[in-house]
Amino acid sequence: MTLKEIQGIIKDFESSNLTTLELETGDVKLRLSKLTQPVASANAPVITQATTPAAAAAIDQAVENRTCVAVKSPLVGTFYASATPSGEAFAKVGQIVKKGATLCIIEAMKIMNEIAAPVAGVIERIDVKNGQVVGYDQVLLTIHTGASDAQ
Repeated sequence: MTLKEIQGIIKDFESSNLTTLELETGDVKLRLSKLTQPVASANAPVITQATTPAAAAAIDQAVENRTCVAVKSPLVGTFYASATPSGEAFAKVGQIVKKGATLCIIEAMKIMNEIAAPVAGVIERIDVKNGQVVGYDQVLLTIHTGASDAQ
């Protein structure tokens, strides 16, 4: 099974109503599961108790306004987190970024391609390591957006 086939399965799974999927073929075993309850991130407000219906409605609205945007690689190449091997990373988990800010570099055929933030928000997760080869449409990192994040 190729990486492209696995990515296609994951994409189809994400857009389906399925909550779990297990697939085993040859020497590849794939298990996917969607969370049924929201997980609080480091940037999300932690609510312990809502005492009034108005407070509960305000909390629900705040959660609905948060959006998760996956930044995907537009090409096949090598992922670099910084401009130089000893330089500081463009993006770190928890960092606030503005739309258009450089997040990383993808090197392809000796050409350095800067990947810009498509939205303003907070870096939630970085899915690849410095120097790792990435495929087309592979998720590089995730940005949380929302009224409280994009300042």
